[in-house]
Amino acid sequence: MRSFIPTAALNWYHFAIAHISALLYGRPSRKLFVIGITGTKGKSTVSELLHRVLQTAGHKTALCSTIHFCIGEECEPNLFKMTMPGRGFLQQFLYRAVQAGCTHAVIEMTSEGAVQHRHAGVELDALVFTNLAPEHIESHGGMEKYAAAKLSLARHLERSRKRPRYVVANADDPYGAQFLETKVEKRAPFSLSMAEPYAADERSARFVWRRGELFSVPLAGLFNLKNVLAVVTLGEAMGIPLSTIKRSLEHAAPIAGRAEPVERGQPFAVVVDYAHTPDSLRALLETYQHRRIVCVMGAMGGGRDRWKWPELGRVAEEFADISIITTEDPYDEDPMIIAKGVAEGFVKKSPIILLDRRAAIREALREAKKGDVVLITGKGTDPYIMRAGGVKEPWSDLVVAGEELKKLGYH
Repeated sequence: MRSFIPTAALNWYHFAIAHISALLYGRPSRKLFVIGITGTKGKSTVSELLHRVLQTAGHKTALCSTIHFCIGEECEPNLFKMTMPGRGFLQQFLYRAVQAGCTHAVIEMTSEGAVQHRHAGVELDALVFTNLAPEHIESHGGMEKYAAAKLSLARHLERSRKRPRYVVANADDPYGAQFLETKVEKRAPFSLSMAEPYAADERSARFVWRRGELFSVPLAGLFNLKNVLAVVTLGEAMGIPLSTIKRSLEHAAPIAGRAEPVERGQPFAVVVDYAHTPDSLRALLETYQHRRIVCVMGAMGGGRDRWKWPELGRVAEEFADISIITTEDPYDEDPMIIAKGVAEGFVKKSPIILLDRRAAIREALREAKKGDVVLITGKGTDPYIMRAGGVKEPWSDLVVAGEELKKLGYH
């Protein structure tokens, strides 16, 4: 259900609530080492890995991400369908973290959350920038305004009274240089050139850090190698021993909903991933391009970012052998209109359209042969399919894939 509250009024509402909450909860961010993570892709993975590195280093850490909210070892799923909840949530979360004895907090920060001032009153120690690619273009009013929303977080870091302040940015990204101009005490770039030689496949990412330490991290793809570099760079800048960072990363478990394998003894791979932009879908498909690919896909969020519908189709046609277009979050939009918009990107191949997401996953698993990979994309850990009239249909790609594999006789 769309809000009829004017955007400017809504933004100032969040600004006021955030600052009032900061006062009510005793400005908890001042009692923690707070790290913000921003960018189009990789925020959740970087946040999760950094959380684990900090814990390995002996710090009790809080994590606020798209996937879940954690205070120390206690975690609860993020059921808000938004990365940065409003109404003073961040201040309450940080207060709980302080009360629980946490010393550090890692927070995913989005462009829409920044525009709505949901981070107001949160004093940062550090900011990590992963990358920038077209996303939320229609809601922001263009790519430059989207970039400006991200860069406003760097200005927010500059205003923090913490010392020293850190900014870590992807120097391989065209916008990385602007983040590295942030007026703070410590500025640290990361780049693939700092990790040569490097290699990545569907099993792991491997690199030599600053021509010295060899890392082998059990996460798939070049995109995850870049995420790992962000974590290593900040950890090193903060003074965490490289041996501690390496030990944590080399024992990393799969990140929920991010290239997460579903294993039930089947003779083909099944992977659940959040990829819902053309760039992220391409990165995922390239990782598995040596296999025959069956791809379940859609287009995130009805009524927005229509430009990417055919672009997703073009990427899928280039890499996938079989593409099944299904429903993600249509909201008040006709799901068939979205599906046909994605199908317009196909020229030489004919995608299958199955709007029932369970049926689409079932069909993909039936189509898979020994050695293939089934990539179930677009939702990751999203707990609902958002339908017309504000209806939330409980959902889990991971659970549904497991159930359908069981029906096929795999346990």
